[in-house]
Amino acid sequence: MILTDREIQIAIQTGAIIVDPDPDLSLYSSTSLDLTLDGRLTLFKEPKGGLAITIDPSDPKYNHEEILGETTSPHDIDAALGYDFKPGQMLLAWTREYVELKSQSRIAARVEGKSSLARLGIGIHLTAPTIHAGFSGQIRLEMVNHNKFPIKLRPGMKICQLIFEQTVGTPVRGYEGRFAGQTNAKKG
Repeated sequence: MILTDREIQIAIQTGAIIVDPDPDLSLYSSTSLDLTLDGRLTLFKEPKGGLAITIDPSDPKYNHEEILGETTSPHDIDAALGYDFKPGQMLLAWTREYVELKSQSRIAARVEGKSSLARLGIGIHLTAPTIHAGFSGQIRLEMVNHNKFPIKLRPGMKICQLIFEQTVGTPVRGYEGRFAGQTNAKKG
């Protein structure tokens, strides 16, 4: 069952869902809550000439955060200039908001794109929309620009939406995956 704007607001007021900073009423639609873009991006480095890198996620020693540390670099968006998101580019971004879904509240969520940005060719997640019951942290977005033109990204712009869902029961254990407690390194 998907929560409506009224139920989302009640869940935030009662502490079943925590969103920090507290969302303005303009961020609610009938069945979702908009989240905004943080000022820090993670950009993938350009390969150097003559250097071939292959990432093997099946390797027993594979650690995705170590690989990202070696193949990406942080970038702070200049608030006045914004960031020109290039055609075909993939980057990692964060929501400005910290979100916590209490396991006992029986609420999970899906992060989805905004249709206004999707029509410009921006995808905000590749195959990872689930925000599990028990999750806490900022939400990391896997963004791609499918357009033929650069698109300006600015801190604080509406970037995605959360759709909250009631779970059938409470999980035996809260979310303990590798992304538990994730935060933007600059803030965390």
